[in-house]
Amino acid sequence: MARTVTILGATGSVGTSTLDLIERQPGAYDVLALTAHRDVDGLAAAARRVGAKRAVIADPAQFNALRSALSGSGIEAAAGEEAVVEAAGMGADWTMAAIVGCAGLRPVMAALRGGRTVALANKEALVSAGDLMTDAARASGARLLPVDSEHNAIFQCFDHDRPGGVSRVILTASGGPFRTWSREAMAVVTPEQAVAHPNWSMGAKISVDSATLMNKGLELIEAYHLFPLPPEAFEVVVHPQSVVHSLVEYVDGSVLAQLGAPDMRIPIAYALAWPERMATPCARLDLTRIGTLNFEAPDLDRFPALGLAMAALKAGGARPAILNAANEIAVASFLDRKVGFLDIAAIVQETLDALDLPAPSDLDAVFEVDRAARGEAARIAREYCP
Repeated sequence: MARTVTILGATGSVGTSTLDLIERQPGAYDVLALTAHRDVDGLAAAARRVGAKRAVIADPAQFNALRSALSGSGIEAAAGEEAVVEAAGMGADWTMAAIVGCAGLRPVMAALRGGRTVALANKEALVSAGDLMTDAARASGARLLPVDSEHNAIFQCFDHDRPGGVSRVILTASGGPFRTWSREAMAVVTPEQAVAHPNWSMGAKISVDSATLMNKGLELIEAYHLFPLPPEAFEVVVHPQSVVHSLVEYVDGSVLAQLGAPDMRIPIAYALAWPERMATPCARLDLTRIGTLNFEAPDLDRFPALGLAMAALKAGGARPAILNAANEIAVASFLDRKVGFLDIAAIVQETLDALDLPAPSDLDAVFEVDRAARGEAARIAREYCP
């Protein structure tokens, strides 16, 4: 029988890549629901192409436009945050969780409570509420599959039956577009320069995170929740070619690595077909053409965001949620040209210094931490505005 699928965040880069793979396997997948934030045209077109049962737009003001775009298709239209959560809880065999930011937290939790398979591309949810999410997965028996290329690589190399044999996990970072730039040069970069990733095609927010190396810091926290190792067992190495996606070191000195072309359809396909594998149209790796693979230690002086994330991971409690919320505000301010590129990490640092909040014990508490951190970060960001 066809596997039922729901895609949360269907019009983003991960969502469209997932749809591309599904459309290449006619009859293998039955799409229950697609959701998007505001892209009515993209959502309606995708829903029609794959014959989705329901299409949900998060912005309620776009409901009439969506209903009109789906007229005559037989596809149910819905709108609003609660409708997105309901779509996540429809009981799909496999759910892609690709809503950016903490907005994806409640839908992910709804999908996990269903006890099926959730492919996680929303790192912010796991960063802000990692313990709550993994507890929900254990309680329902849901399978949480990582989609980020780094965590997907670790998942493929990690001995899940004998984790005691693993000594270290090494996540690779491309270094972003400013890997060799001085801080003086980075002080005047534009949003257009920051979103121009040298290897990957991604959305604006995650591209900026890659440029500051905050993305890698968030991934360290995410990896801690996905794989049963202590915080100090997770490290980062800069690898500009983005060919080695992550490495797992074992106690005997053996190191296993997963390699592949920098195409998100590869890790998505692994999660979509798991425990089997599926063919993809992705370019095949030609090591003779690449010739050389380079590795270097991250520079925490030029890229302090990574150090902030490492410290938040070790501190635990509410620190990762504060870090994530402050970063979202700072990145949005940068993309709106209200603050400079280097101000992003500075705003996050000041927010962390200003707030001392207890560890959240439930989702409501997570959202309280998130709101407090966003408010403080927004206040600080205003002080940076020219």
